[in-house]
Amino acid sequence: MTRPYIPSQVHDPWSRMWCDTTPRHLAGPGDPRHITQALRAAGWKNFDAPDFPHVVLVSPDYQHSFVLEPTPNTYGSWWRIASTPWGGWHASFGGNTPVEIIAGFTDALVGTPPEAEPDIWSSLRTADWSYQRDERGNEHARHPDGITTLERRANLTSDHFAWTAEVALPTGLGGHERLWQAHFDDRTPRHLIAGFAAALIDPAPVSRGRYDVPHSHLVTQVERGAQGEQLAAAHDARLKAIRAAARRARRIPPPATPPAAAARAEAITPVARSH
Repeated sequence: MTRPYIPSQVHDPWSRMWCDTTPRHLAGPGDPRHITQALRAAGWKNFDAPDFPHVVLVSPDYQHSFVLEPTPNTYGSWWRIASTPWGGWHASFGGNTPVEIIAGFTDALVGTPPEAEPDIWSSLRTADWSYQRDERGNEHARHPDGITTLERRANLTSDHFAWTAEVALPTGLGGHERLWQAHFDDRTPRHLIAGFAAALIDPAPVSRGRYDVPHSHLVTQVERGAQGEQLAAAHDARLKAIRAAARRARRIPPPATPPAAAARAEAITPVARSH
């Protein structure tokens, strides 16, 4: 049976002029297939319902789940990723979070974990972000643009920490308009947050259609770079690399839990069980 041609965003890579867009953290969401097809290439299974507008993927070992569920609120948690529910971790990303930055997290998830826990803050400081730490252990880093932050902060009523990345634009009236926000439970493996942070500070441009960005006056768009078949070839190369990385990760036994991570899990587990 011949399928009818129905114009949709599926055909965008072939039908529009693409621009190199910088900075990437202000470039808008991009194509979700940059993430979903990569997870499928890594062996994740699709469990979504065809009559509901969402994507549900589960890792081959059933230890991680991924949900993309658009909500009426652009700034809500469209993307949700979690490990096993009992004592596991979770992360979420708003609808305007660039897929290339989320992919820093998901690519690290399907790859081989590093032997040593990465130092997230030093990479941000190297990229000229400011950094502060207070007496409670709260940590805060700010991009030179003044509107982009990453912080690890304890709740006001407990010592349970959580991570938040945010881009918030000043309104001129003393308030702020959030462009996107990401949340990470403190039990989230540090190499995953480090992957997110590395993608966040990456100066490389991302491909977006002309004016297909939330705030065109905040970005620079140049009509050059990959188009049509070049974009498709680059995406295919990315999927092949993800398949290879996932195969290597499955062949290597997971590293022993670092002492610091074990201590965090031991401290947090009683709180998690009380809910």
